[in-house]
Amino acid sequence: MSLNIGISDTDRAAISDGLSHLLADTYTLYLTTHNFHWNVTGPMFNSLHTMFMAQYTELWNAVDPIAERIRSLGHPAPGSYGQYAKLSSLPDAPATPPKALEMVAILAQGHEATARTARGLYAVVEAASDEPTADLLTQRIGVHEQSAWMLRALLED
Repeated sequence: MSLNIGISDTDRAAISDGLSHLLADTYTLYLTTHNFHWNVTGPMFNSLHTMFMAQYTELWNAVDPIAERIRSLGHPAPGSYGQYAKLSSLPDAPATPPKALEMVAILAQGHEATARTARGLYAVVEAASDEPTADLLTQRIGVHEQSAWMLRALLED
């Protein structure tokens, strides 16, 4: 059965590709944040452990709506580590857990990069009048900008 939701095949493909990058960034950031939650040490342990848990939970809850939007546009959602490694703009988590404040800096940079990925897709979404994806992007940008701000605040003297 053909898909006719008022968005051209070309636009649906471009939006799905952009959302696939956003999904990969989100999943990579989720995994890094969860890793840091497990491995954080030092005098800020309790507050960072709790903050990282709140952030990885939010990220985990974000992957499904992104993937389902890709599916709604008629394309398969990427779902393997190999695909995410190719699609993500974020590096993988360090093999050796860094010190607590380095974790904070890595996560702040990850949230900023993910916000940039979402923002970079906005023009094609707007041109295609894809309001559901625009709404999703607006929400994700807000979450990532706020999370990055909160993390950067921990790095201030």
